[in-house]
Amino acid sequence: MFANRYVRTILLSRVLLQLGIWIRNFAILLYVTELTNNNPVYVSLISVAEFAPIFLFGLIGGTFADRWMPKRTMVWSDLLSALSIVAVWFAVINDGWIALLIGSFISASLSQFSQPSAMKLFKRHVPAEQLQGVMAMFQTLVAIFTVLGPVIGTFIFIQFKINVSLILTAFLFLGSSFILSRLPRDEEQPKQIDTGSFTKELMAGLRYIGTNPSLRTLCLTFSAVGLASGLTQPLQIFLVIEQLGLNKQALQWFVMANGAAMLVGGIAIMGIAKKVKPQLLLMIGLLVAAFCTMGIGASSVIWMTILLLVISGLFYPCIHGGIQTLIVRNTEGAFIGRVSGIITPVFMGTMVIGMSMSGYLKEVFSLLVVYVTSGVLIIVGAFMLIPLIVEKRKTEEQSRAVQHHDG
Repeated sequence: MFANRYVRTILLSRVLLQLGIWIRNFAILLYVTELTNNNPVYVSLISVAEFAPIFLFGLIGGTFADRWMPKRTMVWSDLLSALSIVAVWFAVINDGWIALLIGSFISASLSQFSQPSAMKLFKRHVPAEQLQGVMAMFQTLVAIFTVLGPVIGTFIFIQFKINVSLILTAFLFLGSSFILSRLPRDEEQPKQIDTGSFTKELMAGLRYIGTNPSLRTLCLTFSAVGLASGLTQPLQIFLVIEQLGLNKQALQWFVMANGAAMLVGGIAIMGIAKKVKPQLLLMIGLLVAAFCTMGIGASSVIWMTILLLVISGLFYPCIHGGIQTLIVRNTEGAFIGRVSGIITPVFMGTMVIGMSMSGYLKEVFSLLVVYVTSGVLIIVGAFMLIPLIVEKRKTEEQSRAVQHHDG
């Protein structure tokens, strides 16, 4: 895999991008909690600002990814992300802290044009038998920065405050753009006879998913799991502050424990990627995540919370690896940008709905009620995969029967 120039280059650019994202996110989180005295509604708004663009622009970005040159799209997305962070920095200098939310929104919006383009390059330049391994490797990268990112982000904010955090983020995004510019020039793709308007292409992508049972099932699963993830994502800091009685800086150590387990799990998935069916990986990952989520919400003991975070982290790569492999395997090359740009926003859109509700639900009910509800929704999402698993098994049995008959 590492011999592939596209894999190497995109991996290196994602190292800088992930580092920049974690520094930005933790700086904004700590800065806003500091200014608002840990107000849960404002903390929820941070998450909405960071994730709402994935819902709003994912579909548009995925459609354009099928129309535009992938390398050029990725280079410009990261470059404009860097410029947006610089603009936010100037606003913060003038005490406009609300601009932090706007900057996060813009930066996340631009990434929706980059991610489908990366998937398109993988579809073109990575052999089919290596795809699941490549997806697992990129999940391992995410895990590494789930470990390192919070520590680095918290350290930089505590030592140098918000200004340095934002400047460093801008430089990291700029570096990612430069590295991607070293990729070979985009190949000219043959024009279709009638590509039609942007709206026609977008609708064609929606129809493509509608007629593909595997992709339809993934959409339904994503809806349930996205809502579940959104309910708990903004509340992690309150687990640390209220339930465990620690200060907010301790959040980084819990995120590290989860990330370290994700790293180990990611390496393990890379080793078994060719042997285990992606839909089975996904279902196992979801069921483990569901029970761990409910347990974390109920735990008031530090070691138990850490243990559950570790177990959840070990199985999280099953979710990511299974999802990405199913999308790439079940999608034709001409539709990969649109499918990625439609299915991911289904997850993120429901996630944003959950985030918007989480702060209020916590105040009306309790942290435990929100986490148990999240776990139940993940179980529902896992059971939605059963038709996909059954259908795949039937197809394999029919294939074996045909081969046996021919033999």
